Amino acid sequence: MKSFLTAATLLAATAAVVEAAPKRVLVVTATKGFRHSSIATAENVIATLGKVTGDYTVVDFVRGGADGKDDAEVAAKLSLANLKDIDAVIFANTTGDLAIPDKDGFIRWVEDGHALIGMHSCSDTFHGYPPFYGLVGGLFLTHGAQVTVDMYNQDPKHPANQHLGDTWSMYDEIYEFKEFHRDRVHGLLTLDKHPQNRQPGDYPVAWCKDLKGGGRMFYTSLGHREDVWTSEAYQKHILGGIRWGLGLAKGSGQVTDTANVLSDAEKKEGFELLFDGKSLKGWKYRNPDGMKSWNVQNGMLCNVLKVDKDGNFTEHGTDLLTEHTFRDFVVRFEFQVAPKSNSGFYLRGRHEIQVFDDFQSGKPEMGGNGAIYSVKPASMFASRRAGQWQTAEARIVGNKISLILNGVTVHQDVVCDRGTGGQLDDKLDQPGPILLQGDHGAVAFRNIRIKQLN
Repeated sequence: MKSFLTAATLLAATAAVVEAAPKRVLVVTATKGFRHSSIATAENVIATLGKVTGDYTVVDFVRGGADGKDDAEVAAKLSLANLKDIDAVIFANTTGDLAIPDKDGFIRWVEDGHALIGMHSCSDTFHGYPPFYGLVGGLFLTHGAQVTVDMYNQDPKHPANQHLGDTWSMYDEIYEFKEFHRDRVHGLLTLDKHPQNRQPGDYPVAWCKDLKGGGRMFYTSLGHREDVWTSEAYQKHILGGIRWGLGLAKGSGQVTDTANVLSDAEKKEGFELLFDGKSLKGWKYRNPDGMKSWNVQNGMLCNVLKVDKDGNFTEHGTDLLTEHTFRDFVVRFEFQVAPKSNSGFYLRGRHEIQVFDDFQSGKPEMGGNGAIYSVKPASMFASRRAGQWQTAEARIVGNKISLILNGVTVHQDVVCDRGTGGQLDDKLDQPGPILLQGDHGAVAFRNIRIKQLN
């Protein structure tokens, strides 16, 4: 019996072959400036991951020469004509203003259904061309000494992160950025404190985003040394990012919502948010002419102050208080103090719950963390290290204050019949605002929610 393929069967078989064909990737490691010693390893790793998985093929490398000695190669290989059959371009540890012949056209090419994937110093490329670092999502500013950091996994379901736990510890060169906008990217990895001085703040490490026209962008700032590139966790991280960029793996590229939210239980109990995680709405400075030291970073309300090389604060911020006032209430909040930092959380603007870096002391003191300042130290030592998030629930009814710090009851109905120092006024039994002390050191708060009792 003669066998034959129908037109429909042949078409389906052809479609399957086309669908299974590996994506075509161009790897760019050209530099005009600093050239990482890890570039050769990076090229090898990227190509090998493609071969082993069969997901993509590196069709060529755009190496250029140190200090742009081979601009002609860059111009030829990154021309729109040469990109015609390319699915993604990977910028691995590139630096400087590369000789792309039509930069605007290149940006449009990426946005129009292709992918830009960047590693490490990709963000140190095209400082003078805003469309490129706007596409990447950030521009390299500086870095300190290499350091071990614990990065928060912002999206455990994303292909670049799904092998990681809630945090990922890595020793690498950690970048700081300018021209980064949290409200324009989908966060993947981040720090909630400075990698060197550990002041609270938003220090992004990796992110991605969907682009207009169907394109995608994935960037990780990790990848300085050879041993980073050869580590299993990092290879899975970049492979997931590459596969996502190529449309081979599902994951979100939508902007991450940084809003603070109430739990369903808290909504039922009658709590309301005092800080929305996105703005200073509902808050004002105690001294309108004082230093504007508070800002919102990635869902955190941060008091940012300068420090010297020894970690000592060299300036004073300004207290921040709610526009609304409250009398009897329960308030819950989370806070993080920097090393050597000192702040306070005032109930009614008159009774200070001390917020302080005292972990090294190991014992409760009158001025220690969780103390009702100048009235009573915490009954038990419950502090966490500087840089760690701590939880608190304070209750004030009449002149009695209770406090749960990090799950430990450290005050129970303590009579507080006077202001504790630094108070707004002495009208103790009258409603007053929540006041955050800002003049002594760096601190961050989040998830501040309150339930009025009367």
